[in-house]
Amino acid sequence: MALVSAFLEILQRPNFGDVIFELMVFTTPIWVAVFVGVLLGWAWKPNWANLNLDFLDSAAKNNKGDANNSSLSSTNSGPDYSSSNSENGKSNLVNEDDLKHLHKLVEEKDGGPAWIQMMDRSTSNMSYQAWRRDPPVGPPQYRSRTIYEDATPEMLRDFFWDDEFRSKWDDMLLHAQTLEECPATGQMVVQWVRKFPFFCSDREYIIGRRIWESERTYYCITKGVPCSSVPRRNKPRRVDLYYSSWFIRAAESKRDGRMTACEVVLFHHEDMGIPWEIAKLGIRQGMWGAVKKIDPGLRAYQNQRALSEIPLSPSASMAQINTKANLVSLQEEEKKESQETSSTAIGPSKGENVISPDKQPSGRSFQKILVVGGAIALACSLDRGLLTKAVIFGVARRFAKTGKRL
Repeated sequence: MALVSAFLEILQRPNFGDVIFELMVFTTPIWVAVFVGVLLGWAWKPNWANLNLDFLDSAAKNNKGDANNSSLSSTNSGPDYSSSNSENGKSNLVNEDDLKHLHKLVEEKDGGPAWIQMMDRSTSNMSYQAWRRDPPVGPPQYRSRTIYEDATPEMLRDFFWDDEFRSKWDDMLLHAQTLEECPATGQMVVQWVRKFPFFCSDREYIIGRRIWESERTYYCITKGVPCSSVPRRNKPRRVDLYYSSWFIRAAESKRDGRMTACEVVLFHHEDMGIPWEIAKLGIRQGMWGAVKKIDPGLRAYQNQRALSEIPLSPSASMAQINTKANLVSLQEEEKKESQETSSTAIGPSKGENVISPDKQPSGRSFQKILVVGGAIALACSLDRGLLTKAVIFGVARRFAKTGKRL
């Protein structure tokens, strides 16, 4: 309505010259967006001009080189996890270095850029906070903190590991298969196929995962790993750069202060093969909707586990095989590293490592305006059903608020 009112006001100008001038000013931002959209469309033409709905899969190739050098990829490529590997080789896929890295993330001592708060919401059963940061190279990284009422760390640990039950609450999971497992360490390699919007092909993940435990505190690590026994295919497209790890422990209930709640801190990033600026918009708009689905799934899982006649699934059973974590040793190593690099440290301190949305850095604004404007024009130039409502709505909001960081 605001646009219509502004347009009618222009038409009521006293003379024809004023009308023409005001119309030119009114439509200039639209033409700029169209122009940038045409440029982006031409750059992407080889991938989608011939009605190839998988055009977004390769639009991010300019970002791909950076992803390979991501400072927080944590996808250390170890030996392939196949049946021909030795037991030692298997245990090296997800190893002590991954535990050290997750511990640094939890303690905010990894030396990465500041976290920017994105969200703070709650329901009667859970509270949720989320942050994002943009490293110099690689995809955006996300951190979230969720407090689940009336839940134990062991229940959350098993819940997130249980692939058989996950399909009941995670509607993006199309297929899950255990490729390898190590009964001694609890390490697993699993194959996931996740559903993406129909303008992209589905995505395949080969994930190595393992859990460390210290006094009912759990460090649950999952990351992309190589696996030569599963050949690559054009569809679903394999995601190589993937990191998603949880820190789980008991927490005070916001209801009565007792230790009957559970805190879950998640660190996640991946290169899905979609332009990162567009992916950020879609993630921001769809984040809360996806998070809200987890709590009903958890409660259903608790009810199922209460029925003693139902056995644990194989993946949930593997979640209960944990490696003991020596946190004292980790802290001593981190302290030693900090002392050795204190004279040349450039990263922010723990107290400076989280900033609020109103204090976000404002660099690269012109470049991002062009990107967002092009995305709007591109979305408008395609079939309206081609891009999800979340992405289009997110792009439009950000274009209207170009003073804010994407």
